[in-house]
Formats: sequence, structure tokens, C-alpha cells
Amino acid sequence: MIKVLIIEDNDDIRDNVKEILFLGGYEVFEANNGKTGAELAMKNMPDIILCDIMMGDLDGYGVLHLLNKHDQTKAIPFIFMTAKSERTDVRKGMELGADDYLTKPFDDTELLNAIETRLKKRQIHAEFYTKSIRNLSELVSQKEGLEELKAALEDRKVRVFKKNQIIYYEGDRANGIWVILDGKIKVTKMAEDGRELMSGIFETDHFLAVNTLFSEGLFIDTATTVEESHLVQLPKEQFEEFINLYPDVAGKFIRILASQIRIQEERLIQLAYQSVRKRIAESLFRLHSQSNKQENVIISRIDLAALSGTAPETVSRTLSDLKDEGIIEKKGSNIIILDLKKLENVKN
Repeated sequence: MIKVLIIEDNDDIRDNVKEILFLGGYEVFEANNGKTGAELAMKNMPDIILCDIMMGDLDGYGVLHLLNKHDQTKAIPFIFMTAKSERTDVRKGMELGADDYLTKPFDDTELLNAIETRLKKRQIHAEFYTKSIRNLSELVSQKEGLEELKAALEDRKVRVFKKNQIIYYEGDRANGIWVILDGKIKVTKMAEDGRELMSGIFETDHFLAVNTLFSEGLFIDTATTVEESHLVQLPKEQFEEFINLYPDVAGKFIRILASQIRIQEERLIQLAYQSVRKRIAESLFRLHSQSNKQENVIISRIDLAALSGTAPETVSRTLSDLKDEGIIEKKGSNIIILDLKKLENVKN
């Protein structure tokens, strides 16, 4: 039976929601405050959580923040319930990683539809990423050591990271490498003047933090999800064992590392000598090249600025120029490349 946790300090609302869910065939747990709700979530591992925002001791934002710090609860679908409908509240909840938002008063149909939609999406993800784990052979060849590496990765638990969630911080002790099964990750460093500089964007089938494990063992950058992503982690000790035992594994990761170093060297030269216009065009061209999508590149203005080493305002002006020249079309964070050849000419 599907388990639902309700965290709501209003007794009438909580009882009404509980009654609807009982009639819908759900197993229901309830808490009348945020602290108790967070404890129940970690104890009972519900399939979905409904949580009020405005509560006395620990509000809904605090509950979500606490649950996101624990591996076993961060992937549980989370729906906020609140009487406040201001845009800033909606945005704050979504930025923290909420999956949906119900504005009070809501009826039984709205409630059940929101729950069913979230649970259905989670089931689709689970089926898809189970299949992705089985297909990890596409990440490595069939040689002896790489086959053992594939088997080790298949045994690891798939981790779910919501949009804008930190995977690791610059300066933290590195505890393993990551394989991206699906999603998009940006890797950034903080400059001395406080600016965020992006060293790369990684997508499906890419490895993260390889360079760290070959150096001092501290993360040299911060990895953050651009969209909901699913990853598998191989512990550092196990990775080092593969490197020491199997020359084919060592060779594969040396090639990965060499490729990353070459890309970073090219970026440094571009930042030092190329114009802003060329840097932005190069960033768009590179994102297009590494993506399986066709003309469509999805990146925010701030992230594109960090990737090309310039200011967001400069990015906006340059994108407007490229649009006027018929090279791109822009719809929100979607940049549609209309003329790849012209874009290549700009970056060169």
C-alpha cells in the first residue's frame, strides 16, 4: 500500500486530507508540526509527503531542507500545501526542490491528481533508470577490467538529485567518482572576487570528479544539478583498486582525464585572447556538440555567463545580436540554433 505522510498544524485541514486519502486507498501517517513530520519521514520512509509551509516550530521549507540532507529521504516526492499563493513563495519552494504546490483551499480531485501524477512520474523514472543500469555496458568496453567495473557500477544504488541540488562542494573530501545516468550537471569554481566560473557541463554517460581522485583527494570545484539527475557513485577505494589491478580501466580514465585537461586548456586560451562574442559562441557550439539534442540548447543566462567568463548582461546583449543575425532563436532558457555554420564562423 502506498504510504503518504501529511505534515499540517491545522487539525481540521489535516483530518480532511487524511479522510480523502483513506478513501483513496492510501496508508496515511500524520504530524501536527514540522519537527515530528521530519522524524516520521525518516522513520517510515513514505512514498510521498504533503507538507504545510507556515508552521510554528519548523516550517515547510525547513522540513524539506532537512530531508534533502539525508540520502534515504531526499528523493521522496514532496508537495507543499499553503494558503499563500504569492509567486515568491512558489519560487522558493521549487528552488528548494519541491515537486508540486497545492494552494488552499483545494478539493479532493486536485489533491488526488497531484499525488497520482507525482507517483506515476516516480514510477516511470524508476523503470527507466533500472533499464539504464542494465545498459551500463555502453559506457565501457567488453575488456576484462572494464567488464568488472560495469558489474561494480550495476551493484551501486542509483541516487536521485533534484534540480539545483549540490552533489559535492569545492574543498570537500572526495569520496568517489560519479557516473551520470541521466540529467545535466554544471561544475563551477568560485573566483577570488566572488564570481562563479563554470568549468563545464556534464550530461548522460559522463564521469564526474575523475581529476580529483588523481590529485590531492579534495574536490577542486562544486557540482550542481541543472535539472533532475540520476547518478551512480563508485567509492574512491574501489575505484583506485580497479585502476591498480586493470590496465584497461586505468587507460580509459587516463584518456578521460587527458580529454578534460585539453578542454580546460582550450578554455583558458579563449578566456585570455578571444572576444566575449567569440567566447559565448564557442560555449553555445560546445553545448550543442556534447548534447544528444539537435538544435536545442537549454542553459540559463547566468550559467552561460559563468561558462563563457563574462557578465549576464553581456550575455543578454550578445544573444540579442546573434538573434538579430538569424543565428539563434531564444525562448526563455531554450536557445535554438538556427544556423550552426554561422555560429561556427563567429566562434572562429
